[in-house]
Amino acid sequence: MNTGDLHLLTGAYVLHALPPEEHADFERHLPGCPSCSEEVRELAATTGKLASAVAVVPPPVLKQRVMARVAAERQAPPVVPRQSRRGGTRRGRALSRFALAASVAAAATFGSVALWQYQEAQDARDAARRTERRAADLASVLAAPDAKAVSGGFAKGATGTVVVSRTLDKAAFLASGLPNPPEGKVYQLWFADGGSMRSAGLMDVSGATGAAVMEGPLDGASGIGVTVEPAGGSAQPTSDPLALLTLPA
Repeated sequence: MNTGDLHLLTGAYVLHALPPEEHADFERHLPGCPSCSEEVRELAATTGKLASAVAVVPPPVLKQRVMARVAAERQAPPVVPRQSRRGGTRRGRALSRFALAASVAAAATFGSVALWQYQEAQDARDAARRTERRAADLASVLAAPDAKAVSGGFAKGATGTVVVSRTLDKAAFLASGLPNPPEGKVYQLWFADGGSMRSAGLMDVSGATGAAVMEGPLDGASGIGVTVEPAGGSAQPTSDPLALLTLPA
């Protein structure tokens, strides 16, 4: 490979895309070529900065700014023998821009994949922490020294139990034999405050069982209810309660 061809390999070298023989030829050429050395440093710095930003969502205008800079940035022509300068300079400049664009595209792709993987792992950790908090809250109500429970039957053989701790000012609800709600529906818990119903959150059902600490304080609630509501829950019940249980004194 002649020296003129070596000047065109900076982008492929930075992206580790050269075959072994050309990689070795270019590394022998690099120490004695200031223009190639400078271009390699600039391309490596560009890809390094982009790839290190895996935990930050890029602004929407980033791609437009980068591509505009690629199109507008004047590229210094490589130093080549005079007889090949006319064709070599134009080709070198075009390939230099192509290499920079390829570097940016590759770094953006790898950064997007890494960002997606990071976000997936972060979401899993957040879900695990939420599950741990719910389990700890439920255990604290069930194990409270003043915990009292009352049970009752649902339709179709399901049963429900409400456990109350006055010192914690919390109630927990446990269900057994409760089928999954219809498509697009959820189970919603309610505190019965006199003649009105106050939302106490949603309850997931898995394997015909469910357990949840009811959201909000007991205040003056006299009982609890369970209804089937549209996904996301309702401000007030839109269906008749599946069950109504009186809170233990």
